[in-house]
Amino acid sequence: MSKVASTQVQKPTRNKGEFIKYFKQHKWLYVMLLPGALYFIIFRYIPMGGIVIAFQQYSPFTGIMGSKWVGLTHFRNFFIGTDFWMLLKNTLGISILSLIFYFPAPIILSLLLNEIKNQRYKKVVQTFIYIPHFISWVIVASLTYTLFNINDGIINQVIEATVGHTINFLGLPQYFRGLIVGQSIWKETGYGTIIFLAALSGVDTQLYEAAKVDGAGRWRLMWHITLPAIKGTIIIMLILRVGSILNTGYEQIFLMRNSLNISTAEVFDTYIYQKGITNAQYSYSTASGLFKSVVGMVMVLGANWMAKKSGESGIY
Repeated sequence: MSKVASTQVQKPTRNKGEFIKYFKQHKWLYVMLLPGALYFIIFRYIPMGGIVIAFQQYSPFTGIMGSKWVGLTHFRNFFIGTDFWMLLKNTLGISILSLIFYFPAPIILSLLLNEIKNQRYKKVVQTFIYIPHFISWVIVASLTYTLFNINDGIINQVIEATVGHTINFLGLPQYFRGLIVGQSIWKETGYGTIIFLAALSGVDTQLYEAAKVDGAGRWRLMWHITLPAIKGTIIIMLILRVGSILNTGYEQIFLMRNSLNISTAEVFDTYIYQKGITNAQYSYSTASGLFKSVVGMVMVLGANWMAKKSGESGIY
């Protein structure tokens, strides 16, 4: 009995000793981890304490401790208000289109880049397709206006010469979602290939050689070897994408919306900014933002659970 007790007492000590030994061996990795950990602690976790004002009638003059507690009043007003369903429809409309058209774009481009055998040409192509990522949304919005404005936009000039009239792409609500998704594809597709190309670099070349001996062509190699090799990466990225289904990007939407397309352009991100910063409704906007965050968390957990049920590893 005493031997068993002593074994149970010594086990944590041994584990602690192993951890200290492991920490000493990889101490520089932990040092490199420190800036990222501090960033998330300072700018992500500590500000979460302010979520409490979603349940208060917060006033900057009385502060968090002195503000009146109102419970779920702001959530109730948000859900029964006329804006909620409009925001949900607009946000999901853009997110679903992005999921259908934007999400597969880096995967397809990665597969095409992987087929380029000339490494010098491949690097040149990669450099050019990475550049749009480093252009600010302000410049992207300006380029979009230059191309699509109804007065002297190049696209409208071509359309007018072809069909005899112009199309107000920037003002009509039905074109807003297409413009937003098109901007995202142009700006982020190239940079999004980095993760998938890194996954492709780990594919065993002997698999390709064996398949070629069996008579497999380029398309069969891609379908039966390349895609299955990066399937895990695709699923992880899809889970993260599904988790941000209510995040459409504040800056991009804000720059592209105007009084003519506001019925389609108003999404959760711009609505929270308008209510919280412009109208100083801090508690109400915090409640709206908290709803968006909870939905994102539920979507991540649900997508990860489905991935696990399907036999994939998921993100945890």
